Amino acid sequence: MKKPNEIVAARLGSPLAIGVGEGEFFIASDASPFLEYTNNAVYLEDEEMAIISLHNPLNIRKIKDDRLVSPYVQELKINLEQIEKGGYDHFMLKEIFEQPHAIKDTYRGRLLTDEGIIKMAGIEDHMAKFLNANRIIIVACGTSWHAGLVAEYIIEELVRVPVEVEYASEFRYRNPVIDNSDVVIAISQSGETADTFAALELCKKNKMKTLSIVNVVESSIARNSDLVLPIHCGAEIGVASTKAFTGQMLVLYILTLKISFLKKNIDKNMFEKKIKELKKLPKLIKATLSVESEIENISNTFANAKGSMFLGRGFAYPIAMEGALKLKELCYVHAEGYPAGEMKHGPLALIEEGIPVVVLAPRDKYYEKTLSNMQEVISRGAKVLLISNKSKDEISSENVWKTIEVEKTSDELLPFLLTLPLQILAFHSAKNKGYDIDKPRNLAKSVTVE
Repeated sequence: MKKPNEIVAARLGSPLAIGVGEGEFFIASDASPFLEYTNNAVYLEDEEMAIISLHNPLNIRKIKDDRLVSPYVQELKINLEQIEKGGYDHFMLKEIFEQPHAIKDTYRGRLLTDEGIIKMAGIEDHMAKFLNANRIIIVACGTSWHAGLVAEYIIEELVRVPVEVEYASEFRYRNPVIDNSDVVIAISQSGETADTFAALELCKKNKMKTLSIVNVVESSIARNSDLVLPIHCGAEIGVASTKAFTGQMLVLYILTLKISFLKKNIDKNMFEKKIKELKKLPKLIKATLSVESEIENISNTFANAKGSMFLGRGFAYPIAMEGALKLKELCYVHAEGYPAGEMKHGPLALIEEGIPVVVLAPRDKYYEKTLSNMQEVISRGAKVLLISNKSKDEISSENVWKTIEVEKTSDELLPFLLTLPLQILAFHSAKNKGYDIDKPRNLAKSVTVE
């Protein structure tokens, strides 16, 4: 070796972070592995290389023309304490129970209840683009895609603008019909999802206004977006996303409320009422998390089943899909999230004696219809876990195997509560089987390659 004390690292597509310590450097795809040693990092842009030597300053150059680039050293805002387990046996359980606090961190500084306003730094000067958008396109993958689906229901309900939610992995390879009157929202927990980054780049080439919703403000997607709304929910280590999912939904909901009010789709009294309801969400989440022991007692049924189904309507449908994904990710059991009203169009053939089925039936405008769909699967031998919200009226439905009730809130906030029992169910089902909950097989926290 001609230069044994020198390392060359280059970025081409996948992210690359360099930790800068006292007389030492660290190279990783993100900052988490070296936080124990330094809070300072340099993020390479695409087609840049770093020449690292212990005896010389960090040397960054453009690969194409060997042009020197001045390194921008960022001070990271997360620390080692945030990524330790804090007395829990698993990061995922810790992160599930961090959600009341994480929700507060997400809306802190944004919900100004006393003033009756929502303030979203970073996009205030660009609200006209949202108010005049002909269409909103959301690009995301996995759990982030489910957050986008929840947002689709809420945005179309309150803003009255058409919304399309696209798998980023498909959107980037299509020839989509897009123009600069559309607004694009890219959702990614890590901010490094390769497919979402590529979809974002496609939109930027078409001169569209781009907004990213991420949990890592130093990430590639955040740096390459016109506008950024961070989740601020703290480091999430478990591969199966929990608090980042609720944080994504919350940021999208707050943005929706602001746009809806500015468009005069809701009046000031309704706007202020919704803000006050939102402020109660951390307490409602904390109270709902008390169902853990009930769910733990029945989780073995799902752990040992050959498959299961999750059904819902309206806001509950994307949450049903998210619940099914969680069970697949952690328990390695086939699970299907499906619209309850579509069961007769094929999936009912999968129902057989003893199959566990989760039915999300909050007491909303779909309630009676969902209960009717539930009876169809019960009559064919399914063991139904019914998840609804508390009410003075008892649930009038026969032969339900188990019932879990979340706290009572507005229909728009129910997705935040309905998802909690499903996160806990996936966790305990995987724990029953002795699986690695924080690092499920074949999966990674940041999907930085196709």
